[in-house]
Amino acid sequence: MAGELDGRRVAILAADGVERVELERPRQALEDAGARTDVVSIASGEILARNQDLEDAGTFGVDRLVGAVSIDDYDALLLPGGTVNPDKLRMEPAAVAFVRDFVRSGKPVASICHGPWNFVEADVARGRRLTSWPSVRTDLRNAGAEVVDEEVVTDGNITTSRSPDDLPAFCARIVQEFARALQPTGAGSRA
Repeated sequence: MAGELDGRRVAILAADGVERVELERPRQALEDAGARTDVVSIASGEILARNQDLEDAGTFGVDRLVGAVSIDDYDALLLPGGTVNPDKLRMEPAAVAFVRDFVRSGKPVASICHGPWNFVEADVARGRRLTSWPSVRTDLRNAGAEVVDEEVVTDGNITTSRSPDDLPAFCARIVQEFARALQPTGAGSRA
């Protein structure tokens, strides 16, 4: 459905090595629902995308630098995967702080595949029910998360998914969760 996210701004935090389909498909779903998206990164210009971590898959333009934005600039956050992408983000203090502050703010955050590695570095996985690509699950468990093997999982303000195979369910869920979380306070209630 179109319009659920009209007027909302979503940050897509990504770096070189992002899995193309994990940025492109959720971004399209969010924009189709009316959201405005910005690719936020650790360097200006373009980021290099990959297919299955191995093949070059073009580039995405960077809209804003993570050190120059605030969580107040956005209503929601998307963390796509790819093996290299979250590894680069974990090494950048401004990116780690952005993820940590976003999760702690209560605003909706969604991550797929290797993207949940960002939650480990930001120390926001503890006590959360999360899923991810299989090789990330031990790290999440060691960081205190309850790890499950499910297509898509929502725990509070965090939605996670396992892999590109789960993108249809992930995209539908993040639109639903972002819209639900971004309802005006008191919507539907009578004074």
